[in-house]
Amino acid sequence: MNRYVLALFLAAATFAASAQTSSKPSTSTSPATKSTTTSTSPATKSAATASTASTTTAGPPAPWIKLPPGVPAAVHGPVKTVPITVHYYDIKVGTGPEGESGKLWHLKYTGWRVADGVMFDSWDKHPQPIIGPDGKPELGTDGKPKLGAPQPMPFPQGVGGVIPGFDFGLAGMKVGGKRRIFIPWQLAYGQRALPPQPARPPGTFAFPGIPAKSDLIFDVELVEVTEMPPPHPPMPPAQPRPAVPPHPGASAPPNAAPPAPATSGAPAAKAPAQPSTPSSTPAPNAKPAPPAAPAPTPSPAPSTTPAQTQPK
Repeated sequence: MNRYVLALFLAAATFAASAQTSSKPSTSTSPATKSTTTSTSPATKSAATASTASTTTAGPPAPWIKLPPGVPAAVHGPVKTVPITVHYYDIKVGTGPEGESGKLWHLKYTGWRVADGVMFDSWDKHPQPIIGPDGKPELGTDGKPKLGAPQPMPFPQGVGGVIPGFDFGLAGMKVGGKRRIFIPWQLAYGQRALPPQPARPPGTFAFPGIPAKSDLIFDVELVEVTEMPPPHPPMPPAQPRPAVPPHPGASAPPNAAPPAPATSGAPAAKAPAQPSTPSSTPAPNAKPAPPAAPAPTPSPAPSTTPAQTQPK
């Protein structure tokens, strides 16, 4: 009996020990789970270390653009870009030669305001005067120049003859090509407003004007590219004017000698000296001369006739 109880006690103790051993792994974290939840990858660990190092020791940022020699580097914040740019797309790619900057481009164009879609200008709204064989405009019966068909607008491209966005939007066009250009107001007329203008002459297109800060749309067609006209010749220097002799009615200065006739090979004769006459005009601020003293009256001379005797 005692042996049976002892065996039963040993069996119970063994069962309790095995139960405790099997429940211990369930409460602890397995090596795989522990490595998954607590460990980090080498890339993440290095990024975190670099972030911590950059936070603790912030040095000058790398330049966003390669500076040329002579320009010192400057410590700055994040680089920001202002979204101001010209957008365009080709409606038709030209088959002619590509236009060159600095030459005279001949364009057909039409412009609209983005805000309301109003057309503010177009090449076909500007009739040109008819030039006669003599190079001068032909005049009508009313005395005004005759107007003919409109002509493409000539302008020097790339030299600042038009608004900046127009120059930028034409880059790379070929003769015969058509393009639509979207220009922001900063690259158009800016804060400057163009007032409306009446039709000149009457019956032609009236310019509606462009408000300040207006975005613009242009349709352009490159018709031709020619050479720039030669500059105007400089004006000749002004020639000195010859001395004009006095007209016959001009009064000659007093005591002036008459001009001697010019004779070739003979010396000019000298005019005889004129005697100088005293001036009767008193000098300014001159004191008048004192009056002359009266001459003394002479006494009568003694008579030389013998005295007559008076009768008594």
